[in-house]
Amino acid sequence: MSEFADKVVLVTGGTRGIGRACAEYFARMGAKVALCGRTAETAETAAAQIGHGAIGVQADIGAPSAVDAMIKTVTDTLGSISILVNNAGITRDGLLMRMKDTDWDSVIATNLSGTFYCCRAAVRGMIKQRYGRIINISSVIGLRGQAGQTNYAAAKAGLIGFTKSIAQELGARNITANVVAPGYIQTDMTAGLSEDVQKGILDRIPAGRLGIGEDIAGVVGFLASGAASYITGAVLPVDGGLAM
Repeated sequence: MSEFADKVVLVTGGTRGIGRACAEYFARMGAKVALCGRTAETAETAAAQIGHGAIGVQADIGAPSAVDAMIKTVTDTLGSISILVNNAGITRDGLLMRMKDTDWDSVIATNLSGTFYCCRAAVRGMIKQRYGRIINISSVIGLRGQAGQTNYAAAKAGLIGFTKSIAQELGARNITANVVAPGYIQTDMTAGLSEDVQKGILDRIPAGRLGIGEDIAGVVGFLASGAASYITGAVLPVDGGLAM
């Protein structure tokens, strides 16, 4: 029997891409999975497709009251959350001098503040059960920056400092917090890139390919496992060597 059997896992941004791959991984391993989407319809559809008893929940994670309600729904339905994967994220790209305040604020609210709200709400149960695994999905952009993505880079870099801080706060309570920093992964975000842009990216990746969701899900699963119980505050790039 998998060590994840009957563990409650919440994956934000779990309806597609990296989050979907993570939700599928834990569901296959026997966990009780809740995946969060921006609409109830997309979340419930994704959960039905994944099967294994997964449930879909809706929340705008940039709103603290919505996050608190979501955590209560998951806890009331499945039990106290043991593993939290903060994956939800958006992009609103633009050069610094042309970036609108709303584009900055919305990316920070979802990609950084949303993780704060989810962690704050979920750790209450983790502290009570003296067990928890938090995996925050950052990005290679948070490590090296990217022109035209000052808001996204700031949010993803902020996740790293945030995670290291909560790792120090929660470590004595058997709660680990780590960061996975994906490179360019085959998702809806990268699908919109032109052929020339994709070629330029591939030329910089030593592995010679874009990643897939399963590449990230496997690392997330490792960090949530007993094999990683002595790892906390770590940042693991999963990028084919891009950030070397």
